[in-house]
Amino acid sequence: MDTLALEATQPKKAQNGAPVPGTSTPAKRKPAKKTKKAVVFFEVEILDAKTKDKLCFLDKVGNIFTFIFTLCIHYTSTLNCFTQHFLMDIYAHVHFTKNLRGMFLAFADVLWACFAEGKSLKDEDVLQHLPVGTTATFYFRDLGAQISWVTVFLTEYAGPLLIYLMFYFRVPFIYAPKYDFTTSKHWVVHLACMCHSFHYVKRLLETLFVHRFSHGTMPLRNIFKNCTYYWGFAAWMAYYINHPLYTPPIYGEQQIRLALIVFLFCQIGNFSIHIALRNLRPPGSKTRKIPYPTKNPFTWIFLLVSCPNYTYELGSWLGFTLMTQCLPVAAFTLVGFIQMTVWAKGKHRSYLKEFRDYPTLRSPILPFIL
Repeated sequence: MDTLALEATQPKKAQNGAPVPGTSTPAKRKPAKKTKKAVVFFEVEILDAKTKDKLCFLDKVGNIFTFIFTLCIHYTSTLNCFTQHFLMDIYAHVHFTKNLRGMFLAFADVLWACFAEGKSLKDEDVLQHLPVGTTATFYFRDLGAQISWVTVFLTEYAGPLLIYLMFYFRVPFIYAPKYDFTTSKHWVVHLACMCHSFHYVKRLLETLFVHRFSHGTMPLRNIFKNCTYYWGFAAWMAYYINHPLYTPPIYGEQQIRLALIVFLFCQIGNFSIHIALRNLRPPGSKTRKIPYPTKNPFTWIFLLVSCPNYTYELGSWLGFTLMTQCLPVAAFTLVGFIQMTVWAKGKHRSYLKEFRDYPTLRSPILPFIL
């Protein structure tokens, strides 16, 4: 029966293969036309964040990267609105550029935010994925001159390294002329110089080869503030540690050796944490993940602390304070601890807000205390 049913559906053919007259031949189906993927365009209104004045209005904006590029060009040239045809020419030529992000990062003096509450957008955000419908209002403000984080770090770390060495070698015009280019008779002074130099050389190398920054730039004024802090304290510490009248710690070699162990232990721990944090973020991305302990024992402190890099940094300077028994070093350690506590609390709150499963046992910087 199945065979007969199949033959019944086939058109009857003569012996020569031609279809028998009176029988119908099924029509061939035409291939379905491929539907073109709809392209969603947006209308974007750009307002000044302070005055709320309309700077320009953009229509047919395809994605957020084109919008940023257009906005940056618009802002850095004049406040006269571009014509629609010129904007569309920019869109047509820039939209498919692979290295578009690198092009608009040069315009780092523009901070742009979305919605009335001023929620900042990320570089990788796409306009189609934002809850703005087909019409969006953006606010932007001028951050002023910017400078890269790498430049700031290299400048603020190279300064203390060179300044300390100037006091260590007792260059002229620092101490009395009879002490020019003389060396201290206390071996702890030479050890302190090696530890201080090691610390800042490590920081410089980490800036170049380890750290991956989530933000490309910071305000230019920060470099003056940061350099004043690091360079000023370095000069203050170096002046007293390398002074001809400097006296060694009261407990002698035992205190110095204990301090050296603490310093080196914390330096290794700090480097281990920086490596662990680096491995959490793939190159070129801004992905944020919860840091967890690795096979490296120095990272096990992640079980109790959100920012162990600051914990180890504090331990290093406590060790240096114990080694030199110098008041300016203690002052630098205290001020640094206060600042790192502020940073650690901010990062801890960010972790709790971003990750619902973030370990609640962790403290910002000091286990079970702070």
